[in-house]
Amino acid sequence: MLKKIVSTLVVAAVAVTPLLAADKINGAGASFPAPLYYGWAFDYKKDTKNRVNYQSIGSGGGIKQITKRVVDFGASDKPLNAKKLSDGKLLQFPAVIGSIVIAFNVDGISDATLKLKNEIVADIFAGKITKWNDSAIKADNPSVKLPNEKIIVVHRSDGSGTTYNFTYYLSGSSKNWKENFGTGKAIDWATGIGGKGNEGVANLIKQTPYSIGYIENAYKEKNNLSAAVLKTASGKWVEATENNFKAAAKYASWTKKEHFYAMLALQPGDTSYPIVAATFILLPVEKPAMNKKVIKFYDYAFKNGDAQAKKLGYIPLPEATKNMIREYWAENIK
Repeated sequence: MLKKIVSTLVVAAVAVTPLLAADKINGAGASFPAPLYYGWAFDYKKDTKNRVNYQSIGSGGGIKQITKRVVDFGASDKPLNAKKLSDGKLLQFPAVIGSIVIAFNVDGISDATLKLKNEIVADIFAGKITKWNDSAIKADNPSVKLPNEKIIVVHRSDGSGTTYNFTYYLSGSSKNWKENFGTGKAIDWATGIGGKGNEGVANLIKQTPYSIGYIENAYKEKNNLSAAVLKTASGKWVEATENNFKAAAKYASWTKKEHFYAMLALQPGDTSYPIVAATFILLPVEKPAMNKKVIKFYDYAFKNGDAQAKKLGYIPLPEATKNMIREYWAENIK
């Protein structure tokens, strides 16, 4: 009997040993890439037994948690410049490219039929345009039945890299916006209701008739929402499509020296969607052992995760950029 018990315990110990030996990585931050990180983590655990726990708390929260060393990696849609990285003793690299769409909920107006000039978007979020049938909107939508209803603006309530990229786009599109609101992870909104995370904003738009808000494209697709047609920096109408996201992404000018700092909104080109953004990973310089585990996960994702990224509406990094990131890892994580 004792022999049988010992044998059973040995078998149990062998069974759990791989789990005990497996890596566990904790990250937190941007909601922008969260659906993709969840998918990558699921596949990574299935293939390697290693766990990646990611919390979607917004870019502001991600920066705070990695700065305080609460998590193993932070995630932010707002890139940090070289000085801020140096001050926080952080490393930074992009993980994937996404896009921010202007989603709306107006009965009778379907996806990719409502045209909104970039300056009109700015005026809506600034509270200057308050009705759906305002003459400024009607001018570009003569065949669209616009209701005589108040526009309900939906924005982020938390510190957000999505907000940073969106307000960067608005500042580049509208003098009024730039002078009165500016660019930031959190701003003093003139109007509207707030939702936490991209998921919170998407849910509010879905539940609120006559609403409009800004969300990452993956949340638009997941919730089957409608998105507006916008204008490129060169003044051409452009829909929120993969090809148009790619057209903007190709202008990214990343360098290892600047830790890949770059903004991708309002890129040149007649088909470049105007609100494209990369999302970034932040690592503490003094933890090379854990950093190697984190980059092992992202290298796995770079090699195996492009199809999933495309399926969810993201743009995978070009292979040349991935190789540049690998060089950056080799130079900075030893």
